[in-house]
Amino acid sequence: MSTDLKGKCAVVTGGNRGIGYAIAEALASHGCSVVLTSRTAASAEDAADRLAKHGGRMVPFQCDVRDEVSVQRLFSLVGDEFKHLDFLINNAGIFGPAVPVDEIPIDGWRETLETNLTGPLLCTKNAVPLMAKGSVVVNNLSVAAKQVFPKSAAYSASKHGLLALTDVMREDLRGKGIRVIALMPGATNTEIWNQFWPGAPREKMMPASDIAHAVLNALLRPVGTSVDEIHIMPAGGLL
Repeated sequence: MSTDLKGKCAVVTGGNRGIGYAIAEALASHGCSVVLTSRTAASAEDAADRLAKHGGRMVPFQCDVRDEVSVQRLFSLVGDEFKHLDFLINNAGIFGPAVPVDEIPIDGWRETLETNLTGPLLCTKNAVPLMAKGSVVVNNLSVAAKQVFPKSAAYSASKHGLLALTDVMREDLRGKGIRVIALMPGATNTEIWNQFWPGAPREKMMPASDIAHAVLNALLRPVGTSVDEIHIMPAGGLL
């Protein structure tokens, strides 16, 4: 497999930190141009500056994946600047309310589903016109797409829903030759843990770079093959 991604273009939502940043860095290190988004312009610009050392073209863009107009502007930029899109990494996500189901604030519930479920739908819908045969959509689901955890109703519901959406996307886009991957990493050492378990044992978790490496390997598969799901877990199992 060729590891040269020069001439390729990727969009990584939530690419300013965590798994998104690690995937953006893996792509950039192989010559891919990357448009990375964050809800704040400063965060996107900082991430792009840090990735510039790899020499590829890094384009920061402020985008709220919940907002259809914001998403449309993102992919209008991609079309204007690159004319095509090879990889869409739907990574932007939040944990949402970390409370029992009977205490969930409805605003927090809606924000979580709009970010984690509606966001990937909006991004994929607007990305597909720019994608040709062999392009890839990766949806970052987490193991919460197939398991449930206490005090995670909004997060778990959004990720279970995103798994179903991912499976439908794969079938709907198969005729266009666009591959769709469900990324389901286990415990990864990122900032999201601060939202619900600040004292989590980070030493038992995987680094985000391990997830990025697995994604990169899947993206580099020949056009005639596809990896439908990526399950990657800490060697010691779940926390």
